[in-house]
Amino acid sequence: MSTVATASPVAAHSEDRLPSGKLAMWIFLASEIMFFAGLFSTYIILRVTSPELFDPTNKEMLPVFLNVPLATVNTVILITSSLTMAFAVKARWKGDDAGIRKFMAITVLLGLAFCVVKFFEYKGKFDHGIGPGQSVFYSCYFAMTGIHLIHVVGGLIPMAWMAFRAPTGKYTKNPENSRIELIGLYWHFVDLVWIYLFPVLYLMN
Repeated sequence: MSTVATASPVAAHSEDRLPSGKLAMWIFLASEIMFFAGLFSTYIILRVTSPELFDPTNKEMLPVFLNVPLATVNTVILITSSLTMAFAVKARWKGDDAGIRKFMAITVLLGLAFCVVKFFEYKGKFDHGIGPGQSVFYSCYFAMTGIHLIHVVGGLIPMAWMAFRAPTGKYTKNPENSRIELIGLYWHFVDLVWIYLFPVLYLMN
């Protein structure tokens, strides 16, 4: 008498389920999207409802000291870092520990370069006596770019740690370890936010 083995519903669908780590990351990113959407909405509403605050004839309110070339450099840096992050994820799929370390390290260096450029951009404004209290525009500018910069630094710390530990095989020996993919999702989000910040703050004035 033969018996037919039936798979448990839990086991049968376990491979189709989204890993808990990725689910948590997507939930976190969804909350971050809503947060930045609020910042963007506030800025746009202010420009639409109170155009006098951004009137070019009002010399006190006009945001005249925007360093578009530096912002453009930073845009190229972040787009490139998103590409190297994708290469790091690909190396993880291939089980290439050296590739993970190389591309993660390059991504970290690019992220640090972004921070250095942003430092000089901020310094240029402070040297000219321009701060968050200068105008409504600069209040929005420093808030939005400052919060984004904090997110950049928040991503660089775990990426540097992962690049340091990559040669141990921690991220390739265990197929279930998806931390490289998780930090990749976060970094792509940070890059995407800047791609929206750049035209909204620097090119619409």
